[in-house]
Amino acid sequence: MSYLDNIRTFVRVYDLGSMSAAGRDLRISPAVTSARISQLEDHLGVRLFQRTTRNLSPTEQGRAFYPGAVAVLDAVDQAEAQVMHLTEAPRGTLFVAAPLGVGRRLIAPQVPEFLNKYPEIDVRLRLTDRSVDLTTEGLDLAFFIGLPEDSTLRIRKIADCQRILCAAPDYVARRGMPRSGTDLIADRHECLNLRYPGATEFQWLLQTPDGPKRFAVSGRFECDDGDVLTDWALAGQGIAMKPVFEVAEHLKAGRLVPVAQDTPPVPVQMACLYTHRRHQDPKARLFMDFVIARIGAVVRRAEA
Repeated sequence: MSYLDNIRTFVRVYDLGSMSAAGRDLRISPAVTSARISQLEDHLGVRLFQRTTRNLSPTEQGRAFYPGAVAVLDAVDQAEAQVMHLTEAPRGTLFVAAPLGVGRRLIAPQVPEFLNKYPEIDVRLRLTDRSVDLTTEGLDLAFFIGLPEDSTLRIRKIADCQRILCAAPDYVARRGMPRSGTDLIADRHECLNLRYPGATEFQWLLQTPDGPKRFAVSGRFECDDGDVLTDWALAGQGIAMKPVFEVAEHLKAGRLVPVAQDTPPVPVQMACLYTHRRHQDPKARLFMDFVIARIGAVVRRAEA
């Protein structure tokens, strides 16, 4: 297994471009990461990476070795998956990503029950509102709301997710009740924006009598954490566009109220992304089946 571990370490260093990042991803120390690469280089009789104090880059030999190394790991993963499928004893580690709101409210609560049912599986859940890359970040599954940027990935739809524009009653009392997206702009309402490094979309897509239309709203508040936007809205700082399931309790309790109801947000899909290879993995399929059946019901109840 040591040679296979060395290959796996090489692929993660290559993907992430860093010894330390690969070590953190694999949960091994930087010294072990470096030692595995050195062992692999000694075995092959070539240098796989050029190392300096500041940079690490693959050599020509490293670039040539990478596709075959990935193919070896894919073959091993598929072989293990076939065995686990036959024995009905799935095991191993699942790396799962999800947006903060979805992860906290929908995914994370399901993990303990799933792990109790399948004690040989480990789940490592990464929550972020930024876009993720399944391949370079070593992810098995990624839940998301919206449209995926990579069209080569497989998508399993969970639900059409209703969204709502909402604000605290105090904000509406101070600034007035906007009826539409046009009011948001004309009256210079404080719109709370979800933005993260590299984001390209800063407009709200709303349903108008003439069909969907983008509104270039503005505001002084922005954050890459959707829950912070909810907190700001609750504090009366502005208007947020939120999935209904995230703010259903606040709406029910009157802490938030719907605004601009003449032009509600266009619904977006909630779905799970995976690669074709990951779909062959029993533990990935089990996790998708287990979680999706439960969170779809939660979303529908919240919207009702």
